[in-house]
Amino acid sequence: MATINSMTALLVDQLKDIYDAENRLTKAIPKLARKSANEELRSALEEHLQETEEHVTRLEQAFGMLGQKAKAKACAGMRGIIDEGSEHAGEDYEDDGLRDAMIIGSAQRAEHYEIAAYGTAIAHARLLQQDDVVSLLELTLEEEKAADRKLTDIAESVVNIEAAEGGDHEEENMSRRRPSGRRQTAGRQRATAAASTRRRR
Repeated sequence: MATINSMTALLVDQLKDIYDAENRLTKAIPKLARKSANEELRSALEEHLQETEEHVTRLEQAFGMLGQKAKAKACAGMRGIIDEGSEHAGEDYEDDGLRDAMIIGSAQRAEHYEIAAYGTAIAHARLLQQDDVVSLLELTLEEEKAADRKLTDIAESVVNIEAAEGGDHEEENMSRRRPSGRRQTAGRQRATAAASTRRRR
């Protein structure tokens, strides 16, 4: 294992880690997209795949600016995030919306990891006055943040709502199969509580 003996060496080591992470994502994102039932989510993932491929190219340019050959160092963090996402995507779901909600969660874990990694690399490159490297990495960081915001918008406006409604429908179906006099559904309990409050007023 090579000794890291300077801030430049530390920056290069970090870029190797990120380079591996981005390359792993170019293979993982299409799998998540294929599992997605929501068209908006699938489109967002496919769009970010194109950005991710550009991120790989930018990293190669950053290596060149530092006088280094582009080389990956196994990124255990991203490997774990991807493996966990693949495992969850392969589980059985009663409703497609639930799987889509899980896919968004997995994708955002990857985004947050990258946002942290790029933020650190940028701080170190700025300290070294590697302004061209900083500018290049900042472009990618902004795209990672934008992708994360887009996934949040899709989750909050569509996917999570559909997932919740799917779960509610399943709960309603179960309640119909219960004998009368058994416990109320959560929705009926809330309605009863609200009516009781109004009567007390």
